[in-house]
Amino acid sequence: FVSEKDDQKIATFKLDRQTGDLERVSEIKIDGEPGGLTTSPDQTHLYASIRSEGQLASFNIDPQTGSLTWINTVDAAADPAHVATDRTGRWLLSAYYVAGKAAIHRLHPDGSIDSTGRWYTTDEKAHAVGIDEQNRWVFVPHTKPNAIFQFELDDRKGSLAPNQVTKVETKPNTGPRHFDFHYSGKFAYCNNEQGSSVTRFSFDSQTGRLKELETLSTLPSSFSEPNSCARMEIAPNGKVLYSANRGHHSIAAFALDPRDGSMKRIGIYPTEKTPRSFSVDPHGNFLVAAGQDSDTLVIYRVQQDGSLDAIKRVPVGKTPWWVHFCDTDEKS
Repeated sequence: FVSEKDDQKIATFKLDRQTGDLERVSEIKIDGEPGGLTTSPDQTHLYASIRSEGQLASFNIDPQTGSLTWINTVDAAADPAHVATDRTGRWLLSAYYVAGKAAIHRLHPDGSIDSTGRWYTTDEKAHAVGIDEQNRWVFVPHTKPNAIFQFELDDRKGSLAPNQVTKVETKPNTGPRHFDFHYSGKFAYCNNEQGSSVTRFSFDSQTGRLKELETLSTLPSSFSEPNSCARMEIAPNGKVLYSANRGHHSIAAFALDPRDGSMKRIGIYPTEKTPRSFSVDPHGNFLVAAGQDSDTLVIYRVQQDGSLDAIKRVPVGKTPWWVHFCDTDEKS
């Protein structure tokens, strides 16, 4: 699925798992500008942030065609930058860039979003939501105050409680943006928008606290022009982390050590202009990146070591803001 911001559409593409070809199979018109996308754990529903309207929307996914059918839209807060479901699929969590909040909404069995959410004031430019494998700890990176807010999730009540240490402050002008976990459950990663870097943290699953361990640049040492990081994602096999560079127009790849989670840069791969978003397919064979300022998708074949080989370019609608894979073969 691709959010086409300026066309106010979400487009569905079908991936050929052998060749990497992408076929546009359908689209749905949105009343507003779609941003972040996520799917339910059983891959039957899509959830979208409507950033221009301060809303959240839900859609049914046709398991045969991937086509979307609108279910409902609820009012939220200003500029929802990111959405994620918890591990049970009963709750939708969201972060608000302008409003400076995090929220949690109940998801009903039919995929609809409950109109009543629980709201938590944090700080400016809340940009993402990360949830650990236990479904117990929630982290919300903020690019303005250089901080990652730490919460404990009650997945019975659908509520968040600030951790005893409410936030981890990062170095000045880093701007933590997106967040994910090492498959061992002992380490976590956040890329830094202003810092053009990726930081590894130790993660204490008992206390839900983070401790910074190392930070590596996403840029070549020779590059000195303006840049900011955008999307970050860990491959399905847990062995490689990718982070997008807007300015250098590239994706940096880092191998993750299976024992201590340490990072080693594999390479930096050119993209279309302004790669705001990308995603790795659930089988880990292809990565699709969207050029926000070129209205083009780039398909890469993922090599065994995690390096990227650009194989195709596909036109897309105006200003693609988000790319999200859904594997309906995996639905339960």
